[in-house]
Amino acid sequence: MNFIKHYLEAMDKIAMDDRLNPTHVSLYIALFTLWNLNRFENPISINRKEVMTISKIGSKHTYHKCLKELDEYGFFKYKPSHNPLKGSLIDMFIFGTSSEQAVNQSRGNFGTSSEQALHPSLNYNKHIKHKQPNENFKNYEEPL
Repeated sequence: MNFIKHYLEAMDKIAMDDRLNPTHVSLYIALFTLWNLNRFENPISINRKEVMTISKIGSKHTYHKCLKELDEYGFFKYKPSHNPLKGSLIDMFIFGTSSEQAVNQSRGNFGTSSEQALHPSLNYNKHIKHKQPNENFKNYEEPL
């Protein structure tokens, strides 16, 4: 999986979709980040509170609405768990490749036994929350 290529393809798809607003984009980027932290393994198990924190979404209603719409619009497959002890599952789609069609055709294939072994990725973004703003650029000098 080429991170940059997939990210750019996803951003192209987002830019072309007039149904999306900044909240959809923020949610997708949060889920893409968690998928990256899981080494692009599908499905990923998510925790609502964690994803809301990363995406800066403050309303549960908005979060669930955007999650369902992104699923409906073909950005990923969402399978809610309805159980606070078991994370919901997200199967992220790969864009910009011939496998995009195959992945989109297999929407809904969550019938694996490994599904029950997945747990929410609690504290997965711990390093993100504690990172100082602009830490990566503290030694950067602007060109004259």
